[in-house]
Formats: sequence, C-alpha cells, structure tokens
Amino acid sequence: MSEVIIPGVEMMPDVPESVESVIEEAAEPAVNYSEKNLAELVKLFEELVQNEERMKMSKDAEAIKAAFYKRLQKEKADAGLVAVEVVESAEEAEEVPAAETEETQAEVAENPFAQIEKGFKEIYNRYKKERAEYNRQLEKEREQNLALKEAVITDLKALLEKQEDVNATFPEFREIQNRWRAIGPVPATSYRNINETYQLYVEQFYDMVKINRELRDLDFKKNLEAMEQFCELAEKLAENPNVIEAFRELQKLHEQWKEFGPVAKEYRDQIWDRFKAATAVINKKYQAFFEGMKEQQAENLAKKTVLCEKVEEIAEREVSNSNEWNAFSKEIEDIQKEWRTIGFASKKDNQKIYDRFRAACDKFYGRKREFYNDYKDSINQNLEKKISLCEAAEALKSSTEWKKATDQFIALQKQWKEIGAVPRKKSEQLWKRFRAACDEFFAERDKNAKPENDFYGNLKAKQRLVEEIKAYALTGDETADHEAMQAFQARWQEIGFVPFKEKDNIAQAYKAALQEKFPNNGRGARRGRGGRPQLSEKDRLIQKYNQLEQDIVTYENNIGFFSMSKNSEPLIKQMQERIETAKAELKSLADQIRVLNETEEQE
Repeated sequence: MSEVIIPGVEMMPDVPESVESVIEEAAEPAVNYSEKNLAELVKLFEELVQNEERMKMSKDAEAIKAAFYKRLQKEKADAGLVAVEVVESAEEAEEVPAAETEETQAEVAENPFAQIEKGFKEIYNRYKKERAEYNRQLEKEREQNLALKEAVITDLKALLEKQEDVNATFPEFREIQNRWRAIGPVPATSYRNINETYQLYVEQFYDMVKINRELRDLDFKKNLEAMEQFCELAEKLAENPNVIEAFRELQKLHEQWKEFGPVAKEYRDQIWDRFKAATAVINKKYQAFFEGMKEQQAENLAKKTVLCEKVEEIAEREVSNSNEWNAFSKEIEDIQKEWRTIGFASKKDNQKIYDRFRAACDKFYGRKREFYNDYKDSINQNLEKKISLCEAAEALKSSTEWKKATDQFIALQKQWKEIGAVPRKKSEQLWKRFRAACDEFFAERDKNAKPENDFYGNLKAKQRLVEEIKAYALTGDETADHEAMQAFQARWQEIGFVPFKEKDNIAQAYKAALQEKFPNNGRGARRGRGGRPQLSEKDRLIQKYNQLEQDIVTYENNIGFFSMSKNSEPLIKQMQERIETAKAELKSLADQIRVLNETEEQE
C-alpha cells in the first residue's frame, strides 16, 4: 500500500484561508487619483464600470470615489461655496430620493458642482448595486459548490465502503476526482475543512483499495507530470517583476496542487522540495515588497509630519495686515502642493496625519476669515466717520470767520488722513465730496483776504525760507545742524497761510528741501501701537490695489474651472462682471493714489 501525502499544508503558514482576501488587502490602486481633477475622476469611473473585470476592481472604485469627494470639497471651498464633508463610505453616496428633485435642480442653478456631483453619484450607485448583486450571486454559487463537494465526499465515502474489485472501483474513483476538480470555489469559512476531509478520504482510498501496480504507477506518473508543470510555472512566476501578480498566481497553483493525488514514493520529497523552493522565492519577494512599502510609508509619514508642524507654526503667527495674510496664505498653498506630492502613510496613520494637517490649515484660514470680518467692520466704521467729516465740512464751507474756519478745516483734513480705509465703492465719491467742500471754502477765503492776511506775502516768505534751507551749509556738528533744522521748522510755523491753490506745492518744496539737507534728523516714520508702522491712507489704497489685482487672477481662474461644468453660465457671467468692476476700481484706486501724492498736507 502506498503512503499518501497532502502537499502544501506546511508550506504557506502565513497564507490566509481566502486567497481573494489576501490579494484585496495587499493590492493598492495603481493610480494616484488625488492628482486628478473632477472631470478626470468621473471619466476614470465611467471606464471602470465598462471594464469586463469591474467586479474585481472594488479597490479602484472606492479610491476614485474618495478622491472625487475630497477634490469636490476643496474646489467648492476655493470657489467660495459652502464646503461639504468628504464622503468616506459607500453609504454616504446613496441616490437622491425623488422628493428632492426640485431642491436638487435649484442647487444646480446656483452651484456648478451639483451637476457633476449628481452624475457621479448616479454612476457610482449603479456600480454599487451591480457589485452587491455580483457578491450575492458569488456567495450563492460558493454555497452551491460547497453542497456539490459535500456530495462528492459522500460518494467517495460510499466508494470506500464497497470493497469491490479494483477494475470497478478505480474508474469510479477517477470520475469522483474529476467531478471534484470541476467544482468552483466554496465559502472561505468552509474551504479548509472541506479540503482536509476530501484529502483524508483520498488517502484512505489509496490505503484501502487493493489496486494493481500498473494502474497505480500510471496514476503516480500522471500526478508527477502535473506537479512538474506546477513547478515550472512557479519557477517562471519567481521571475515576474510584478510581485503582487506573482503571489496571486502562486496561490492558484497551490490550490491546483492540492487537487492531485500522490506520486511515487521515491519522487515525493524531490518534487515537493522543488515546488517549495520556487514558492519560497516568491514569498521572500512578496515579504520584501511589503517591507519596502512599510519603509516608504514611514518616510511619507515623517515628511507629512514636518509639513503639519510648518502649517501649525504658521497658524500661530501674529498677523496685522492683509499683506502678511497673503504672504502666509502663499506659504500654506505651497505646503499643500508639496503634501500632494507625498505618497500614503500606513493605513493606521494615514487618516490621522491627514486630519492633523487639515486641522492646522482650517485653523489658519479660520483666523484669516476672522481678520477680514473684523476688517470689514472697521471699514464700515471708517465710512461713518468720513461721512460725518463730509457733513462737518459742508456745514463749515460757508463760514466767513476765516481764521477760525481755516483752523477747523485743517483739523478736519488731519482727521480725514488718520481715518482708515472705507468700502472701495464709496472711497472716491466721499473724497470728492469732502474735497469739494474744502475747495469751496478756501477759494472764497482767498477772494476775501484782508491786508493783514497777506497770503501771497506768506507764500513769498515760505519760498525764501525754502531757498535758505537749500543754501544752508552743514557744519558737521550734528547738534548744531539739528538746532538749525529746528529753527527752520519754527520759522516755517510762524509764517501764516498761503493761497489755497499754492499750499500743496510750497509744502512739498519745503519737505523736500528739509529732507535733502537734513536726511538723518527727520521725525522718522509714524508708528502705531506695538512699534508697528501705522499705514497712511495712500499705503492702504496701495494695499487695496494689490489685493484687487490678486482678486482678478482668482476670478479668471474660476471662469476656467466653471467652464468644465454644465449649467455654469450664470456663475461665469457673474465672474466676468466682477472682473470688469475690479478693473474699473483699479483705475479709480490709481487716480486716488495720484491725488494723494499731489495733495499731501503739511504735518
């Protein structure tokens, strides 16, 4: 009686019972979907659902879906729309009930992303239903296969009990083996038990049935030829550079190996060692592949941790003006671009590190929104203040108390310069209103000047003083030169008013002469609280001008994006109107800045 072995039991101790589960857990999507835009992701999913192998591509399907909703959230936020939560599970992408159709149509009219999101959901839900039905059918078939294999085992057990002549039992045994091999896979939970039971009865058959040597040797020869082919296939798989594919095919060979009976005793160890050696090569490559993946994932985690720390540091910085916010925002955007170039971390760490990064970014942009909300309140308050100054100037412009009213107008002008920015749509209008009241008063004052108010005489005196400053020869004694400068300033203050239309020119000439002659003895830049420079009205207008240029770039980028979506004509039109308005405002700001340069008052 020949000894029968069941090869493969001790060879793969780390292989799970279900080969499919190993492959699905090991395989990662070959494409980095996070780099794709919305349209590309929809196209990829449409190609997937048309693929004949789509039921085996669930990992790719879920990866595309996750990338789609993450990209959708980001682009909605970039477009100024309300952000949505990223869909992380299939249950969150259910079909929209019929009762919500009108609401959805209204959303599409206002949100260019709604149509592409709705289309993606419809494709995904069809795929989801199809896969659920596929899994149900697959499980049903495996249960049926289990019943068929149990029936084969029952027949094999009955064959063992017949004790008939070999000529009658051996062909029947062969037919039972062929039936067994023709049956497909069974549920994973039953796989080990059903195969071990079958192999036990096969072994008992060879031990119990008294077959003649010729038939036995022929059977051993056929089994040896099949196992040699398995060895050749395994050895060829060991050369396959695709480790995952090689490992998957190896599992299939192992399953087929177990379907065959024993070989002659003198070949058993030899054939088994050959098959085991080829298997060991593939297993080592498979293990090394995942060890390398773990190392890469650890490196990715370390890189992403550094980026998290950078964003967290930026989110804690003290920021006082829009220029700084814009500079820091650019830093955040550069870091986010770098983040997208880094691969995944390990499964247990990937979501955690992403949540940390997202939280830091959200904190920064939350603080930025608070700043601009406060800034908006501030410019509205400034608007009220400047309206009050306009009203005060208009009430004062008809006064004939020239000295008193002049002092009051100078005080109003000083207050005007100290008030911060106002809403850009009102800025030029208010300035013209205020300037008109001032011009009207000073023009009337100059017409009614009395001899004691010799404005033109004062102008000549200030012109002589300017020439005297220019002609002053520096002594080299810092103290003496500083005293000389103070003397010039005192004399300037003693001279009375000049004609209103000349005051800007003479004031500018005076400041230029003083700065040229005494460059190191000026008062320096005015500074606000905390030692920070306090921006002038002109500087604030320049800031607005720079910000408006950035807004135009953003609007133009939005138009390019919206053109990819259906029903986006209203938003595109709105962006174009904003661009035209912004360009007109740029021209207005440029005019205001030029006026301020020409009309700066003596401080």
